[in-house]
Amino acid sequence: MHLIRPRFRLRFVFSALMLCSAALSAQTAGPDPREIPIPAIRTPMGRLPGVQELPAHPEMPAVLVMNDGRRVTNASQWKKRREEMRRLLAYYAVGQMPPAPKNVKGREVKRETLLDGAVQYRLVHLTFGPGEKLFLDIGIFTPATGGPFPAIILQGGTPPGATPLPRLPQGPNQGRGEDVLLLVGPGPAPAARPPAPAADSDKLAKQFENVFQRGYALVLFNPNDCAEDTTLRNADGSWAFRTTRFYPAYPGYDWGILAGWAWGASRVADYLEHDRAIDKTKLIITGASRNGKSAMVAAAFDERLMGAPVVTGGGGVGAYRFSGPRRSETLDIMQKKYPNWFSPNLHEFWGQRERLPFDQHWFLALAAPRPFIALEGITDTISLPEAVRQTMIAAEPAYELLGAKGRLGVNYAQHGHAFTAEDWTAMMDFFDQHLRGKPAARRFDRFPTEKELDDALARGAR
Repeated sequence: MHLIRPRFRLRFVFSALMLCSAALSAQTAGPDPREIPIPAIRTPMGRLPGVQELPAHPEMPAVLVMNDGRRVTNASQWKKRREEMRRLLAYYAVGQMPPAPKNVKGREVKRETLLDGAVQYRLVHLTFGPGEKLFLDIGIFTPATGGPFPAIILQGGTPPGATPLPRLPQGPNQGRGEDVLLLVGPGPAPAARPPAPAADSDKLAKQFENVFQRGYALVLFNPNDCAEDTTLRNADGSWAFRTTRFYPAYPGYDWGILAGWAWGASRVADYLEHDRAIDKTKLIITGASRNGKSAMVAAAFDERLMGAPVVTGGGGVGAYRFSGPRRSETLDIMQKKYPNWFSPNLHEFWGQRERLPFDQHWFLALAAPRPFIALEGITDTISLPEAVRQTMIAAEPAYELLGAKGRLGVNYAQHGHAFTAEDWTAMMDFFDQHLRGKPAARRFDRFPTEKELDDALARGAR
């Protein structure tokens, strides 16, 4: 994928470094010293160097250079490098996930035919984990005839026919743009959140009719059934989300919420591998915003999944080192508002992102050689196109090494922070090309110019 022409490369790199330097100088000093700390979780990985033990470097950490400095030149070396990168991302970025449970079982609970017989829907109850006590409901929509079908795994709401699970309250200052680590119980009891109702199968089938007409299956699960999205804390300062869902079964792991959702997506893939209606070689994971971040994580850590994250914002596709201009979300903003989504070891990099031993391009590089597309909105101000571009450029060497040039794509649609029909069309066009050998009527390597951004924002921001 050629994202910039060679004759413009030197000028572009100079401008990018200047932008990065300016953004770095605008960072805050670090976390508020009044924050109430999160109790540490002792994990199998032990301790790696902290922020003050790591060198500062504004450049993007290379994907094809081993920890010992050796350059990766072949697929065999890449396998070793890939494990190094996953280890560092688990420790510093998303938290350490437990291993696959290897005992996923599915029981069909409900089956119905929709859209005048054109679509079949099944509700499947998965069980797995220690003592087979963990569970997850998934809804599987497929065209009624043909198959096996490539499947788009959507992190959305509760599948039709499933019983919505109870929800913890939100944290006292969640969603207010405040530092959520400044507050902890006890205090006034937050209002309980009623569970959102399950989706309606007929409405969903109609909404995604074009997906089925194009020969795709749709698999729906609620990520909050894997990890509850709340900044609520216990009296000792620990995250309340670790008391529910998958977390009590694995107390020795410090995985954040995004990793919990990604781990849940892998359990869905465990089941789909044995579903005769699904093509197990064509599993696509998607979701918008925070669900897009977890889709990116899932594709990096599970080699069966192909990523299609949508409007991911901070902590998503865009590089931390280049975020900040145009009101885009930075590492500091994410660690202020939603540190529960990430590894607890990421918080100390607040104000010192140049010391990160990784950046977001590592997630995309780890998806190689599988097709991966970032779906963005041109008026979505929280995601900076330049930060996304830098991620793509820095991840591309892994794709080139594995002979998969062109399988890393991006699409900018005319919208803000949303997941629209235009994104679904672009997603299917991209995977039709790379998984089904169909010609594409568009390119997936174009970024908006500064003028296009200004004009789009002038017409109305997100």
